[in-house]
Amino acid sequence: MSGKKDKQVDVSLRQFIKDLGSITGGAALLGAMPWLQSFTPEKLNEVEKEKSRIAIIGTGSRGQYHIHNLLEMSHTEIVALCDNYPPNLEAAAALSPKAKKYSDYRKVLESPEVDGVVIATPLNWHAPMVLDALSAGKHVFCEKSMAYSMDQCKAIYDAYQSSDRVLYFCMQRMFDEKYIKGIQMIHSGVIGDVVGARCHWFRNHDWRRAVPSPELERSINWRLYRESSGGLMTELATHQLEVCNWATQRIPESVMGMGDIVFWKDGREVYDSVNLVYQYADGVKINYESLISNKFNGMEDQ
Repeated sequence: MSGKKDKQVDVSLRQFIKDLGSITGGAALLGAMPWLQSFTPEKLNEVEKEKSRIAIIGTGSRGQYHIHNLLEMSHTEIVALCDNYPPNLEAAAALSPKAKKYSDYRKVLESPEVDGVVIATPLNWHAPMVLDALSAGKHVFCEKSMAYSMDQCKAIYDAYQSSDRVLYFCMQRMFDEKYIKGIQMIHSGVIGDVVGARCHWFRNHDWRRAVPSPELERSINWRLYRESSGGLMTELATHQLEVCNWATQRIPESVMGMGDIVFWKDGREVYDSVNLVYQYADGVKINYESLISNKFNGMEDQ
């Protein structure tokens, strides 16, 4: 973390969500977006004297981001850290030195001292870890995307239906003030019907991370390989497609698209350029494009 400013909780966003219960139309908005109800003053008062004992599974950059946020919360305690890559585990331990360290997530799930887990691992580990955590009676917060395959998503859904534990997948735009306000305007009819959507996300970066030893290539640069990543679609497009479905209150019925490795011909297996068209039952379409070799047009949802 040296040389970089620590990421902190967005206090203004937290206050915005707290205020929803008292502003005009706030109650209706909370009813339409029930995941925000946990952030109202009433809900926070309910847990004021409680402590959630949390384990972080996956302590790389995203896991450490969550650690910074959890350390700002008075009703949580980080009791365990887990990673099979020692440098990441030690970096996380420096942030939360009282937490126990593990290299096997299954040992974490055996601990009666853990109430819930935050999973911030490569995509191919999401489903096994979520399913094991629910089976062990732990609450689960997992990074997106939900799972590597549709079969895995269905398995998680079935497991959750028979569980009394909390399960949440981190779709961050559902907590973003501008998106919350924008969706409210759409659903209230202020800006009219949604007749089409266009999204793009352009970057100029190879997605690679330094590898200290060749045998670690596929584990450190997991986003580049098909056994562990869905590439641009699961790492970037999920954020924008989520907003489209949220706005239209439905999911597409069909999709066609193509992708290729256009620029980064460095041994990676996932595409660095994708173009897709999704279609809803009423004919409304999403035009989606993403690439990581030119950032001129940036990121935009229309």
